[in-house]
Parts: sequence; structure tokens; C-alpha cells
Amino acid sequence: MLDWQDIQIFLEVARSERLTDAARRLGLDHSTLSRRTRRFEQALNTQLFERSTHGYQLTEAGQQLLAHAEEMARHAFEAGESLTDKDHQISGQIRLGVTEGFGTWVIAPLLSAFCERHPGVTLDLLALPRVVNLSRHEADLAITVERPVSPGLVISRLCDYRLRLYGSDGYLARHGMPERLAELGAHRLVGYVDDLIFSEQLSYLEPLLDPAVVGHPGPHFAMRSTSVTTQHAACLHGAGLAVLPCFMASASETLVNVLADEVAIDRQFWITARQEQRRLARVRLLWDFLREALEANRPFLMGETRTLIVPAPPPIQNSYRDGR
Repeated sequence: MLDWQDIQIFLEVARSERLTDAARRLGLDHSTLSRRTRRFEQALNTQLFERSTHGYQLTEAGQQLLAHAEEMARHAFEAGESLTDKDHQISGQIRLGVTEGFGTWVIAPLLSAFCERHPGVTLDLLALPRVVNLSRHEADLAITVERPVSPGLVISRLCDYRLRLYGSDGYLARHGMPERLAELGAHRLVGYVDDLIFSEQLSYLEPLLDPAVVGHPGPHFAMRSTSVTTQHAACLHGAGLAVLPCFMASASETLVNVLADEVAIDRQFWITARQEQRRLARVRLLWDFLREALEANRPFLMGETRTLIVPAPPPIQNSYRDGR
């Protein structure tokens, strides 16, 4: 008979593909996890992993076991969830992966209301300048700038957002306000590091910098970064002009929308979960909360207003001020 703890260890190593990452998530030390994995293989008389300097890769036997282990984990999730539903208590952990800028400037403020409504839930917000990998169980939910194509995922278009070209008051005072695209060739820019862009949806500047329009050699990139938050900070302090989401730029009174009639870039965010996670009550609640909150904030995301609307928290039942 298979030991459930061995199955959990196998699953984490298979998902992480690196023993150190799996050990950290399981709360075990590296050597203990290595011994447990080898002992499990010996008990099955089967090699489950190919070990190399690149990590742990599943063998054919490991792939066969993985399908069964995933099914066992799904049933365990559903069993725990059914007991939670019976008690009418929403609790547990949700890990949400989201792009760095959107996670920091929009999702984190909105989630304050969700935390108030569901105090038994712990939210892990992974705001990263990359795509969170759901197939490796890095998160329960992911918000991405590209529509995922992996099988076994529940996918929904979450919201639209707009980006514009911005410059700081200080930069524009020193270098002048461009009146047309052709004048960008005389300006400094802030943008992404080309070969490290994690999504083609983030290649905003390339279509604007046609050499036939801006001339040669074209604008100079004063600063490039993999982080849109860093780009925002650089633009804010006068390093150059930058294409930024309106939901970030609207927070600053000193950022000026440049070439408003020529530069308006619309993109989308998508929300995604694995099918088994999407069935969990706490994950469904967060999914629905985000859709409703972002629909209410469409004008803000499209740069039509400067204020993010945060859902109201539930009424306080026991008033601290009343001494109860």
C-alpha cells in the first residue's frame, strides 16, 4: 500500500523539479527529502526520477505515477473542501500569482476588502515580473497578460487596461514636450530589457519607434529594466519617457500624458486556475471577487478616472468604541 506522505513528497518533487525547492515547500531538509525519495523508489522497485545537475526529471514510470498521484491529491482537496462547506466556514490558504505592476498597484489594495470579508483565509500574493507556472503548482490562481494555452486550465478574460506615454514635469521642462511621434528620436526613453521580456504583450515601444518615423539613430534608452515598477520610478524622477499602465501613472500628479492623441495601447488581463483548484470554495470566492471589483474599476483601468474604487468592508458587528 502506498503511503500518502510518500505520495505528497513525490508530487512536490515532480512539480518543483528541484530538490531544494521541494524541501523548502515541504519544510524538510534537503538530505531528508533525498533519502525519502530514494526509499520510495526502492519500495516501488522503480526509478521515478532522472537526477542531473539540472534537477529531477520524471522517468516514464514517474509520469505514470504522477497521473494517479494528482488524482489522489484532487480527491484529498475535495474531501477537505466538503467538510469546510458543511461548517459554513471559509478558511485556508490561497496563493495568487500576478504580474508585478498590476499586483502592487491594483490587486493588493483591492484584496484588503477580501481579507476583511474572509478573515479565515490567508492570501499569498506573488507579484512577480514573470509568469507564474500553475502546472508546477506555484499558485492556485494566476493573472496573466497573455491568454494561457495549457490544457486542464479554467481561463477567463478578467479585464482590459490601457497604457500611455508619460514623462515627468522635470524631464519635460528640461527636454521639451514632443508634439508628434517623429520627435521621439530626440528624446530619452525608459523601457524593458528586450531579450528579457517575459511576454510579447509587453513590447509596447517597438511599434512606436519605426525608423521611418523617428529617424536614425532613433531615441536613446536612458534606462531599461525587467520591472515596470522600476520603470515607473525612473520616469517619475526624470530619466526619460516611458509607456506605463494608466493605473500606475495616475497615482502621480507630476507625470504628464505625452502624445495623448497618438499613443493609447490597450491590453487584457486573464485569470486562470487549474480545474481542481477552481472547484474550491475559497478559490471561487476570490475569483468572483476579483471579477466584480475589476469590472467596477473599468474607468480607472482605462485611464478615464484617477481613483481606484476599493470595495467596502463588511459592517463591524462588535464596535471597539462601544466597549463591546
